[in-house]
Formats: sequence, C-alpha cells, structure tokens
Amino acid sequence: MNEAKGIPHIVLLTKVDTATHTQILEKLAQYQRYQNRYEAIIPFSVTKGMPKEALLDEIAARLPDSPWLFDPEMLTTDTIRDIYKELIREAIFEKTSEEIPYESDVIIEKIDEEAHIDYVYATIVVEKETQKRMIIGKQGAGIKRIGKHARELMERFSGKKIYLDLHVAVRKGWSKNKETLREFGYIA
Repeated sequence: MNEAKGIPHIVLLTKVDTATHTQILEKLAQYQRYQNRYEAIIPFSVTKGMPKEALLDEIAARLPDSPWLFDPEMLTTDTIRDIYKELIREAIFEKTSEEIPYESDVIIEKIDEEAHIDYVYATIVVEKETQKRMIIGKQGAGIKRIGKHARELMERFSGKKIYLDLHVAVRKGWSKNKETLREFGYIA
C-alpha cells in the first residue's frame, strides 16, 4: 500500500516474453526492496497469451465491498424493444454494403409477446430510394437475408421463436433532421 496516498498498488511486469528466466528473477529481486509499497507483483505477457485471471484475481481481492448498483438478476436496463432494434441493426451491418448501415435506422412498430413466440413488426428507415432498393435487393433477397439473420440473433437472445415482419421506408435527410433524430431517440 502506498502510504502517502493510501492506494493499494500492484506491480505488473510486462513483456516477460522478451526476457530470459534469469532476467525476470533479477527484476523481481530489484522490486523486492520496495515490497512494503505494493501488494503484489505479477509477471505478465500479452503476446504469450498468459491468463489474465491472476491479474484479475489480485485486483478483485482488493476491491472494496459495496452493495449492488442494480439487481444482479437483471440482464440489462434496456427494453426488449431496444434490444430487438439493435439486433436488427446488427443484421443490417453484417448483411449489406458499407454505406447502407450508416444512413439507416430501425423503428420497432409493435411487439406482441407470447409464451413461446414474439411477433416483431419493424421498419428499416433509409435516406434514399436507392438505399431502399439495395436493402430489399433483387426479388427481395436482401431483405430476406437481413431478416433471417436478425431473426436468428433475436431468437438466440430471447430463447424463443421470433416472427419478424420487416419493411423498408425512405425518410429523406432523416439523419440530419433534429425532429427525426429526437423521434428516433438520438437527442433529447
């Protein structure tokens, strides 16, 4: 413990993969005379893939006890609507060309939750008619690919079946319009 500041210190010897065993032992011996100023010394190498558990265990052992800041049973503070929206956006990012995702957003119109299936109705919003055509794709192949991937992500998250009804709408200049950005929740 650093007596001047009352802050516990852990010494991390990094890049031990570039030193010999003897050099590491010599360095540990040099730090030995300061052992009353730190609580632990850990040789470490990122490139050798050394397990981080030793470091994390040392840090965790020194953290103060405190009450939970949220319910430990709660997975997230986001609503299911927000999570589904982000999973659909993720599918757009993964299944379309580079320009589309940055000028698109998703509006969850409605969710009907049942015991074994969620019915999700959503609209992908883009800025240009050409982007809409790219999202939909030839004979609907693009929207099917996005929808299939989004549905898989949503099912993996929710643990139940998902019926996903996706549509595409054009809102010219939505990403630069304050009212639309407010409506989509990007600004307060």
